[in-house]
Amino acid sequence: MVSRTGDLPSHVLEQMAHSARAVQAQAYAPASRFRVGAAVLADDGRIFSGCNVENASYGLTICAERAAVFHAVACGVRAIRAVAVVTDLVEPARPCGACRQVLAEFGPAMQVHLLGLSGASVATTLDRLLPDPFTFHSWP
Repeated sequence: MVSRTGDLPSHVLEQMAHSARAVQAQAYAPASRFRVGAAVLADDGRIFSGCNVENASYGLTICAERAAVFHAVACGVRAIRAVAVVTDLVEPARPCGACRQVLAEFGPAMQVHLLGLSGASVATTLDRLLPDPFTFHSWP
């Protein structure tokens, strides 16, 4: 387990985990049966959630992390401080590469909290999961 939680208060992490678990129940995953919930914490303290939504044309599937980010952006958020991702796996799942890239656009050093079953968790930062992202700040 990586432990690097920064200054995120435990009650905020609990709220994020609760939001992610609640929305996980709404995931649409008829092909994989792999339901994922995510919650992002905006710099202003608001929490936004999202779940994965599969599509028969699998490339059109949206992951929970991106759904949560897009929800936050639709509400005016431009900076994200942390993300919590929940799955029904014993060992917490890591965000896919596409999700890491989208998360980096709004907080390249954000805290990442991955939660599995039976209390299994991993705490890290996005810059550890994606050390050299391509962002608009990378442009000349």
